[in-house]
Amino acid sequence: MTAEEIVMGGYAAFGAGDMEALGKIYHPECKITFHGDHALGGEYVGFEDLATNMLARLNDAWPGFNVSVDNIVSNDTDVCAFCTFTADGELSGKGVHHFVVKDGLEVSFDLYWDSGYWAKHCKI
Repeated sequence: MTAEEIVMGGYAAFGAGDMEALGKIYHPECKITFHGDHALGGEYVGFEDLATNMLARLNDAWPGFNVSVDNIVSNDTDVCAFCTFTADGELSGKGVHHFVVKDGLEVSFDLYWDSGYWAKHCKI
């Protein structure tokens, strides 16, 4: 599988709510950085940390949260996904996810967006 196929499989698993499948593409020491000054911003290490401390709280922070991929740019190891984020039926914004994939697993994941806008509307 290419790095892009692995990442897109992760988006499909996330969209289907299949956290087991999503967790399988993360290296145990994957560093995930959610850039932003809000309740969920910060660094997570490994999928369990991400799932427990960020993903499980995502819908509490922004009810109805959804992400859609608008475009992908990738090479052998790096994948950048240009995304649209929506929530609450009213919130909407653009951002970028940057993944580094090595040996078939995500080893790094950075999430960038307008954190001020999302922090203003965060419910937790």
